[in-house]
Amino acid sequence: MKSTRLFLALFLILISFSSCEKYLDVQPAYAQDAENYFNSEQDYELALIGAYDLLQASYLTQWIGEIASDNSIAGGESVTDTEGLHEIDQMNHDAVNNELRDIMRFNYAGVARCNYIMEYKDKTNFEGKEVIIGETRFLRAYYYFELVRYFGAMPLIIDKRIGAEEVTTLDRNSASEIYTQIESDLQYAVNNLPWNQPVKGRVDKGAALSLLGKVYLYQNKFGQAATVLDRVVNEGPYSLMGNFEDLWFAANEDNSETVFDVEYSNLEGGSYDCLICLEGNAAAGFNGIRQYEGPYYADGNSYNLPTAKLYNSFDPNDPRRDASVLNLDSFINLQPDPGSISYATGGGGHTGYYNNKYIKRKSELGLPDDDLTSPLNYKVIRYADVLLMAAEAHNRNGNDPQALIYVNQVRNRVGMGPLSSGGNTLTQEIWQERNYELAGEGHRFFDLVRTGQAANEIDGFVSGKHEVFPIPQVEIDLSGGNWNQNSGY
Repeated sequence: MKSTRLFLALFLILISFSSCEKYLDVQPAYAQDAENYFNSEQDYELALIGAYDLLQASYLTQWIGEIASDNSIAGGESVTDTEGLHEIDQMNHDAVNNELRDIMRFNYAGVARCNYIMEYKDKTNFEGKEVIIGETRFLRAYYYFELVRYFGAMPLIIDKRIGAEEVTTLDRNSASEIYTQIESDLQYAVNNLPWNQPVKGRVDKGAALSLLGKVYLYQNKFGQAATVLDRVVNEGPYSLMGNFEDLWFAANEDNSETVFDVEYSNLEGGSYDCLICLEGNAAAGFNGIRQYEGPYYADGNSYNLPTAKLYNSFDPNDPRRDASVLNLDSFINLQPDPGSISYATGGGGHTGYYNNKYIKRKSELGLPDDDLTSPLNYKVIRYADVLLMAAEAHNRNGNDPQALIYVNQVRNRVGMGPLSSGGNTLTQEIWQERNYELAGEGHRFFDLVRTGQAANEIDGFVSGKHEVFPIPQVEIDLSGGNWNQNSGY
């Protein structure tokens, strides 16, 4: 996938999409005429690569899913540097927020590219087309899942592109309507994708089942979630990596625990003015240690800084603590010459801790701007997440023995003792285990919201408001005022 994305520039010229325009990628006057496209398997493949490319926006969820929670603070050079992240951190964000607008427009751009394929899915037949359509529908489901998690009710556009004159006629569909479409897309993907793809980064049956299980879990459909997640465990090719720390190095990627990764490379492709254009993972450089001079790590921008609360929540004997959260001063003090090591703190806040999963290491630098060229993949879903989702689904569906089997597989991997409780106590333990296992990966805010814990754990969180983010004001304006703002904003 990393190599095939090099063909994307050609594809974008052919279909003339612009993901940096209005949120729904309306057809520009110079768009590729569909009568002269989708005439071969290669045309569909190139269009599919374009649909995959908007996964680059996943760095935003890795940030916001932590910064909006109790796990991290925004950090950075100052409180006005990437101001939108600081507003989210403080729970005083509003409808004018660049990061939230990027979430909306990039995910709708992904939807539009999928819809372009679906609009012409029947134009040309060839062997294996159902796999391309399965991947397309998976991606559309993923982009809509991101949108409904962030914003709730949103316009649901299916199997077509729309013109500029139609923007003001769109209504917001309910979250339940969006989830129904997501389920339909993922069920098609499950039925048509293989368990293994020949190209790394291409989604497969296990990814579709796992995302479908997560979608069911978000709707409290615990029996259905348990059923599809059991299939991933019992039929899929997955297993936990032996050493938790090994997961977070580029050399070990695409391993037995990989279910759905966003593939990155050490090529640049973009700039600070166009992070969505990057080939590398922007999160690692932004999460890095500001002006760091010393061994092992490389300097970065000190964003997304874990809190002492997160670090101290771990059992000191749990290897996931130090693999997930870098205690910088402790690391320095363990070096042969600590006095030779230096770093700076930014005005955006300092906790002394850094995200050790997605961070710049000297052994993994890209060129020419190594702030923007990390080859670290973003792990959207990994097998440990599947086991914990399955454990939660079985527990909430009244099957504690099976829930214990799943959650204890995750704990056994890191040498932590087995759980033995049941009922609500086990529910709470599984939720806590999710943060021990997945801290720093962008899940925490959404887990707290869907489980009803957010108001108790996040400072400034207002129930009935902060479960979703505000619709960007510019999008309300583009709709001609046809959309109401989310409650409380």
